Amino acid sequence: MFETLSHLALQQYWWLIISALGAALVLLMFVQGGQTLFATLSKNKEERSMLINIMGRKWEFTFTTLVVFGGAFFASFPLFYSTSFGGAYWAWMILLFAFIIQAVSYEYRSWPDNFLGSRTYETFLFINGMIGTFLVGVVVASFFTGSSFSINDMNQSFWQSPLRGIELLFNLHNLSLGLAIFFLARVLGLLYFINSIEGEEELSARMRKSLLRNAVPFLVFFLVFVIWLLLRDGYAVNPETGEIFMQANKYFINFIEMPVVLLLFVAGVALVKWGIFISTFKAANNGIWFSGSGVFLTVFSLLLVAGFNNTAFYPSSYDLQSSITIMNGSSSHFTLTVMSYVSLMVPFVVAYIWCTWRAINRHKMNRKELESKDSHIY
Repeated sequence: MFETLSHLALQQYWWLIISALGAALVLLMFVQGGQTLFATLSKNKEERSMLINIMGRKWEFTFTTLVVFGGAFFASFPLFYSTSFGGAYWAWMILLFAFIIQAVSYEYRSWPDNFLGSRTYETFLFINGMIGTFLVGVVVASFFTGSSFSINDMNQSFWQSPLRGIELLFNLHNLSLGLAIFFLARVLGLLYFINSIEGEEELSARMRKSLLRNAVPFLVFFLVFVIWLLLRDGYAVNPETGEIFMQANKYFINFIEMPVVLLLFVAGVALVKWGIFISTFKAANNGIWFSGSGVFLTVFSLLLVAGFNNTAFYPSSYDLQSSITIMNGSSSHFTLTVMSYVSLMVPFVVAYIWCTWRAINRHKMNRKELESKDSHIY
C-alpha cells in the first residue's frame, strides 16, 4: 500500500504525523503549567499534596509523548534532527535536563527519609514547568524565524553561533511564542485542576481567579506572535528547482491557499477561548476539554503552515539555500515506507492511552483520596 505512494506523498504523510505529535505534546504540557502553580494556589500542605498528585498521575504521558515526538522526527526527517540537536546544543540540553529532573522529582518527593526534602523536588518541578514550556515555544518559533546554520553538499551542518541555540532567546518573535506557551500551559493546568478536584470550594475559587490572570497574558503574547507571523516575510521553496527564497506574507498566504488549515486554526482558537470563558464566568468544570481540543487544532495547523505549501520548516537565516524542507530533509522512500506501516499501530496506542487515562481519572482528587491505601502518593 504505502510502497505505491510517491516520495513526496510519504513526506507529507509524515509531516502530518509530526504535526499531530507536536500538537499533542503542547496540549499535554498542562502538566508543566500546573507544576508552576503548586505554591501559589495551595495554602497548606494538604492542598499542595492534592495538586501535586493530580499532575503526578499524568506526567508520564507528557514525557512519553516527548520521546515519541523526538524519535519520529529523527526517523522521518533526520537532517533536521542532526542540524538542530547538533547545532542548538545548549537549548536542547537545557530542555532535556528540565524533563529529567521532573521524572526524578515525582518519584522521590514523598520517599521517607528524603534527605533533600520535598520542597527541593517541588522546586525542580517548578523549574521543569517554567523552562520546559518556554523553551518549547522558543524552538517552535524558530521554525518560522530561522536559525543560524549552514549545510554543505555532504549534508554536514555547521552552526554559526557560538551560543549554540541560546541566541534564539534574543529574537523577540521567538520570545513572544515562548511566553505564550508558558502562560498557555498554566491556563491548561488550571483548567485540568478545576476538572479533577472535588469538595474544595475555596481552592477552586482561587483557581478560577488565577485562570483569568494567566489567560490575559497568554492571549496578548499569542496575538503578538500570530499577527507578526502573518505580516512577516517567509521562507518559500520553488517546487521546480528547490531554491529557497524570501516571500512577503508567506505564512498568511499559506493560510489562504490552505483553507482547511485556516478553518482548523480559527476553530482551535475559538475553542481555547470558549473553554477559558465558561470556566471563568460560567463556573464550568469541563473547560479543559474545549480548550485542550482547541490547543491541539491550533498547534497542528501552525505546524502544517510551517511545512506545507512549499515552505521551509527549518529555515536558515544564515544561508537561505541551507534551509530544510520536507523534501530535502526527509529519510529515503524505503525508510518512510517501512515507518508508515509501523504508524498503522497508532490507533491501538491511542486507544490504550484513552483507556488508561479514563482509569486514572475514575476518582476525582480529594483529601480522602490522599489517605486511601489504594492510591499511589507522589
